[in-house]
Amino acid sequence: MDYRSLGRSGFKVAPMALGTFNFGGPTDEETSIRIMLRALEAGINLFDIANSYNEGRSETFAGEAIRQWGRRDDVVVATKVHFPVGSGPNDSGNSRHHIIRECDRSLARMGLDHIDLLQLHRPDFSVPAEETFRALDDLVTSGKVRYIGTSSFPAWKLMEAVALTDRRGWVRPVVEQPPYNLLDRRVENEMVPLCLAHGLSLVPYAPLAQGVLAGRYTSKDNLPKDSRAVTRGGVYSDRVTNSGIAIGAEVARLAAETGASAGQLAMAWVRDQPAVAAPLFGPRTMEQLEHMLPVLDMAFPPDLLAKFDALVPPGSAVTNFHNGARWMKQVLDVPLPTRAEE
Repeated sequence: MDYRSLGRSGFKVAPMALGTFNFGGPTDEETSIRIMLRALEAGINLFDIANSYNEGRSETFAGEAIRQWGRRDDVVVATKVHFPVGSGPNDSGNSRHHIIRECDRSLARMGLDHIDLLQLHRPDFSVPAEETFRALDDLVTSGKVRYIGTSSFPAWKLMEAVALTDRRGWVRPVVEQPPYNLLDRRVENEMVPLCLAHGLSLVPYAPLAQGVLAGRYTSKDNLPKDSRAVTRGGVYSDRVTNSGIAIGAEVARLAAETGASAGQLAMAWVRDQPAVAAPLFGPRTMEQLEHMLPVLDMAFPPDLLAKFDALVPPGSAVTNFHNGARWMKQVLDVPLPTRAEE
C-alpha cells in the first residue's frame, strides 16, 4: 500500500482514513468496533474522531477498539476540539483553558496516554492565535499530543498559524482538514497551493459529497428517510441539490465504463489530488466500509481527469460544502451551470 506522510512529519498513513462521525449515533458500539477493527485489518491506520461527536461516544468506542486490537502503535489517533461540549461560557472555542481541559478528557475517554494528532475543529476568531498555538505546543512538549492540525480554516488563518509557530519555535500544524469533493473545489484556489508551499497535508472530509457522488440521492424532492439530509436537516439538507445530483449521475455513468462504482471513483479522485494525504470515509455500516476498501489500491483512470474537470472546473463549485464554515462568505445561491445541465 502507498502509505503517505502527514505534512513534514514522519507519520505515515494509508491513502484513506476512517471517519467516526456515525459511531455512537446511528451506529451502535458493537458495529462501530467491528468496523474499526476491519479497517485496521485492511491497512487503514488513521482514525478521525472529535470530542463533540455523539457526546464523546465516538472517542469511547475508538478507545475500546484500540484495546481489542492490542497494538496501540498501529493506530494514528486523530481527535478534535472546538465545538460546544456543555452549556457554559468556556465549554467551546480555542482558548488555552478549553483546549487543555478537553485534551485531558479525550485521553480519559479513550484510555490512552497520548493523542497522535490533535486538530482545531474550527478557527476561533475571538482568541489570539498566540494563546491557541502556545497551548497546543505545551501539550506536545508534555507528551500528551504528538502532532497538531486544523480543520475548516481559511487559508489566511492557517498561514498565520504556520508563520506564528515558525517564528516562536513552537510545533507547527501538519494537516488541514477541509471539505473537498468534485462538487466543491474551492479549496484548490488558496489552500492547496499553501499546503504545497509550506509542507502541510490535506485530510479532506465529505469526499463523496455526503453521498451525492455515490448515487445516494436521485432527487432533491425524494430524499432517503435515513439520510443525513433528513435525519439532521439544516446544512446537510442544503448540500443536496439537483445540480449536484445531476453531476453525480454523470460520475456514475463514467464509473460504469471502468468497472468501479461512482463512490469509489469519487473517493479515488480526491485521494489523488495535490497535497492530499488521506480523504476521510465515515461508514455507517460494515457493508459501506467493505465497498470502499478497494480504493486503497485502485488506480484512478487518467483519461477521466479531463472529464471530471469538465463537469466542475478546477477551483469552482456547484454545491456548498464550505458553507459549514462561518468565515466562508461565498455561498452559492444559484448553482453554476455545468455541462451536466446543458
